[in-house]
Amino acid sequence: MLTLAQHRVFRFIKAYWSNNQYAPTTAEIAEGIGIKSRGVVHRYLKALENHGYIRLAPNKKRNITLIAPKQEAANISLPLLGRIAAGSPIEAVYDDESINVTEMFLSSDRYALRVKGDSMIDEGIHDGDIIICEHAEQASNGQIVVALIDRSEATLKRLKKNDDGTVSLIPANPEHETQIYASHRVTIQGLFIGLLRFSG
Repeated sequence: MLTLAQHRVFRFIKAYWSNNQYAPTTAEIAEGIGIKSRGVVHRYLKALENHGYIRLAPNKKRNITLIAPKQEAANISLPLLGRIAAGSPIEAVYDDESINVTEMFLSSDRYALRVKGDSMIDEGIHDGDIIICEHAEQASNGQIVVALIDRSEATLKRLKKNDDGTVSLIPANPEHETQIYASHRVTIQGLFIGLLRFSG
């Protein structure tokens, strides 16, 4: 399973290849993802190769080859049979619809994270939930985002861009305080789109 940083490198490589029809260099990758160390990029590339996403050719400047996936994810749908009341009972009406689970959760720009902590509990996001996120590097005010602070610590919070150039990361729990950072310290890595929770 790839880390968020490895996913980011892989997405950059795919986009670069699509635009230029050849692979980026490690220097171009480093610049594209906003880091200075080519050595770190090389470690990401080795991880992608070990996971079967790319192939690295020795002694070449543009040494990356994308590997086609062995098998596309199956197109899986679940029947949507109607509505169920969580308050007053409602009339039971059968619906003949379906939900495309593949499109919701398994597309190439989606990833999952397990929640640790209760700072977003008033949004219905509980400790231990698995959230589904969409890769993104930008977000609008009010969206729930995966934010990386100082390129080291990740958090799930609601985003607010302030007029003074700072960014507020707002929890959904009155026991937690809003975190305020200079905008250059906050990197958006994804948008929250849903969650999975299993009883048991």
